Amino acid sequence: MKVSKIIIVVSTLCLFYGLPAVQASDKWLDKILSKDKKSDSKLNTKGLDLGGLNLEDISSAFKEALTKGSSNVVSQLGKADGFNADEAIHIPLPKSLKKVRKVLKKVGMSDMVNDLETKLNRAAEAATPIAKDLFIQSIKDMTFEDVKKIYSGANDSATQYFKQKMSGSLSEKMNPIVEKSLLEVGAVKALNAVMEKYGDIPFVKSVKPDLTGHVVQKGMDGIFYYLAKQEAEIRKNPIKQTTNLLKKVFGK
Repeated sequence: MKVSKIIIVVSTLCLFYGLPAVQASDKWLDKILSKDKKSDSKLNTKGLDLGGLNLEDISSAFKEALTKGSSNVVSQLGKADGFNADEAIHIPLPKSLKKVRKVLKKVGMSDMVNDLETKLNRAAEAATPIAKDLFIQSIKDMTFEDVKKIYSGANDSATQYFKQKMSGSLSEKMNPIVEKSLLEVGAVKALNAVMEKYGDIPFVKSVKPDLTGHVVQKGMDGIFYYLAKQEAEIRKNPIKQTTNLLKKVFGK
């Protein structure tokens, strides 16, 4: 097995669950990390304490942990009120529309603006599921250097890895979905109605908000916000809400 693959396996122990969970030692980790990353030689596990487990189990558990965490986030946010009813990630109107809301509120038309805001959140909820496949692909694409950085990084290092790895492609894939959803949920129609009423008011400045870009960015912020919370919870309590495989590997 290539050393880069072994590194990914071992990172499970220190990244999400900690080395003590499988009775592994710092010497074990150092021994693997010190291997030439370009070497194709097989890892000699003789004399190393695997806690009665095999590398296939550990590798599978690692991938399962990452997949489980990201899937939880997608499931939580990619449903009705996943964004809209959550104060932590609720998507507000773009800054350029704050004055519009203030002006329309004075003339008793704030409901129109509130409806538009709800529709923005609906669009984010509809686009969130696309993130699942990107998380899985990012896991597959992990390199030797990626894992070393995650291992030696902060408590949210895995989240930061995903954020750096996925942001570009996630934004690109979410954009057309959000744009389509904004039409389907009536956000574009709602915006036009709002701006029409706003334009009828004398001496107001013209406003041209980018709804799609705003929803995409805020949507990604919400996804990574909860991914970081998932990572923190996993580090804190690795056995909570786990599958049989994870209990087998990390419940030792």
